[in-house]
Amino acid sequence: MSASPTDVTDVTDVTDRQPSAWAPLRSAAFRSLWLAVLASNIGTWMQTVGAQWLLVDQPGAATLVALVQTASMLPVLMLALPAGALADTFDRRRLLIAVQCFLAAVGVLLTVLTAAGRMPPALLLTLTFGLGVGQALTLPAWQAVIPELVPRSQLVSASALGSISVNLARSVGPAVAGVLVAQAGVAVVFAVNAVSFAIFALTLLRWRPERRDADTTPERFTAALRAGGRYVRHSPVVRRILLRAALFVVPGSALWALLPLVASRRLGLGAGGYGVLLGALGVGAVAGALVLPRIRRVLTSNHLLLLAGLLYAAVLAALALVPVPAVAVVALVPAGLAWMTVLSSVNAAMQLFLPGWVRARGLSVYQMVFAGGQALGAVAWGALGEFTGLVGALTVAAALMAVGALSVLLWPLRETRGVDRDPAVYWPEPHLTLEPPARGGPVLVTVSYTVRPERQAEFVEAMRAVGRSRRRTGAMRWGLFRAGERAHGYVEVYQVPTWEEHLRQHGGRLTGADRVVEERARALAEDDVRVSHLLPAEPD
Repeated sequence: MSASPTDVTDVTDVTDRQPSAWAPLRSAAFRSLWLAVLASNIGTWMQTVGAQWLLVDQPGAATLVALVQTASMLPVLMLALPAGALADTFDRRRLLIAVQCFLAAVGVLLTVLTAAGRMPPALLLTLTFGLGVGQALTLPAWQAVIPELVPRSQLVSASALGSISVNLARSVGPAVAGVLVAQAGVAVVFAVNAVSFAIFALTLLRWRPERRDADTTPERFTAALRAGGRYVRHSPVVRRILLRAALFVVPGSALWALLPLVASRRLGLGAGGYGVLLGALGVGAVAGALVLPRIRRVLTSNHLLLLAGLLYAAVLAALALVPVPAVAVVALVPAGLAWMTVLSSVNAAMQLFLPGWVRARGLSVYQMVFAGGQALGAVAWGALGEFTGLVGALTVAAALMAVGALSVLLWPLRETRGVDRDPAVYWPEPHLTLEPPARGGPVLVTVSYTVRPERQAEFVEAMRAVGRSRRRTGAMRWGLFRAGERAHGYVEVYQVPTWEEHLRQHGGRLTGADRVVEERARALAEDDVRVSHLLPAEPD
């Protein structure tokens, strides 16, 4: 089946038309929040290093150290879509403030118990899971706030700055944590993390966003959850982006899960040396964020995914085969560059493709795949490391990474160049003789067409794209039928859960790309298109 206009866009090519990566920092609100997020990210990486180092001498250390990453990422896997729905339906600023206060409290508890020597592995993993819950609620809300802080033309630049923040934190946080663990102990690291959450909360309190009158009433939570799931399920572009992310993250998580053991057992390094290794990864990632725009002018996004995956596989193999600290430090710099290249590419693809009404929910699903790949991958690599040793686990991860990178030849990112993702309100307002309740339903919508015989095959093909559009924007079911009483008649039928949900289709869920595919199909039919709305029959 040929690709429809809604299925194609090359999101990475848009960066050529974007402002400087530093342009969003001219906004005082964005700048202060970006710095606060950077501080929080640094604290989070320090927390991870401290927790992992607290477990390296425990029995079954390979599994326990890997479980720190699992405990951090599993909540995102479990709560990503609900967190996205919350971010799309509640005041994001208040939600973020409440979550940061919760995270600060958990950080204080970790600090006090660790300083008192009352931090067994089970409790450490439980409180790490609690921090992961807070991060799961923070991620989609923060990403959804960004369009409120910068113009749409700077969204890609703001996304790039987000990558720089994460990777700068990955460079600085572990190195600082390694020094603090060696000089002052793990409790101090946990205390710094608690302070970083408090800084973010105070910055959010100082931010006063402009009040905007909402065009529609907020979506109900359960309805928002279902709508987000439908959108992702019926969007081939989003599904392919998620596939590419999973094929990289699952084998790539072996490096993050096993690096503490590689540092202590294979390379004979202490906490400071482990911090240097993680710092090398962060340095490579930050350097990659700075040079990536130039590389994208030469290579397509799929070429970048292929080369970055093969480079990362080579680094995993080098760590398995060459137990020399200097070699490991040098090898980890390009690994950080490859990690940042893949994840920033797929994240930018999601940011640019998702329409505004479902952006937080779509990004939360991406976070779910990312965190789930790391959490479940960490468990698998930790168990494999116990069974085969570090060399065996890293070798298997390198092989899987190479296979995943080569799979881009079969399953590339779908090209989506030039597709209009802005809201398009082009359906006429429905005029009914009945007044259906907003939450009443289901609603059955029928659209009747007349199509000449020579155009019917092309019309049916065009309507498949229309069907995907209907499902993405609210339809639970969709079908196209022949009208038995008319020689050249076709009837499109789709079911929407409530009248309110159908009005949202009329009022802003559709994009310019949806309009293109609908107009393409209607151009193949005659002018006598008729729309009917069938409502539930009330009991006598």
